[in-house]
Amino acid sequence: MRTIDFSPLYRSVVGFDRLASLLETAQADAAAGYPPYNIERTDENAYRIDIAVAGFRPEELNVEVKENLLTVQGRKAANEDDRRFLHRGLAERNFERRFQLADYVVVTDANLADGLLSISLKRELPEALKPRRIDITTGQSKLIEGEKAA
Repeated sequence: MRTIDFSPLYRSVVGFDRLASLLETAQADAAAGYPPYNIERTDENAYRIDIAVAGFRPEELNVEVKENLLTVQGRKAANEDDRRFLHRGLAERNFERRFQLADYVVVTDANLADGLLSISLKRELPEALKPRRIDITTGQSKLIEGEKAA
């Protein structure tokens, strides 16, 4: 895979360092293909990330959100069985996946079933940012309560 050098971008823009950092992170994450995942839009403001984590138990998985960064880690416990594989096709290796979340996107749930870790996300805009209807007044002055119209 070809890597892209973002250093010229850092030299020519001011205040976009977070965007450049996101691009670098996305490029690095695209190179790592394990474990596979899906990102699905389930509603206008709701999303779900499904990560294939076959062979992992809930206590071997960690889901954490910090400053708009969702990190999912899988750490396999040391397997001290004297198992001898003729073919080993199940990876069962440690992993870390990171997802950059947009502003106001929060994790609402994480569920492990049938080898899939499903993480539900929802965009929750603060009341101050939601669209609101503005009443339109006319040029006529309003009557003060108790006054008679002339």
